[in-house]
Amino acid sequence: MKDGKAWLGDEVHDEDADRTGMVTDVSGGVYFVRPLTGGGPEWTQNNPDRLTVTVPLEDSRLR
Repeated sequence: MKDGKAWLGDEVHDEDADRTGMVTDVSGGVYFVRPLTGGGPEWTQNNPDRLTVTVPLEDSRLR
């Protein structure tokens, strides 16, 4: 997390898409999220407040 918001490498739940994924890029305020499993297309989220961090990057390194 960065400044209390989702950031690169964080696992998140996107409340709008009702999907879970990992933040892979942030550009111009747009968050790019890819599915954790099963492949499928990456999606975007323009509102970081709709992304709930489920596993911060720091914790995922421990797994």
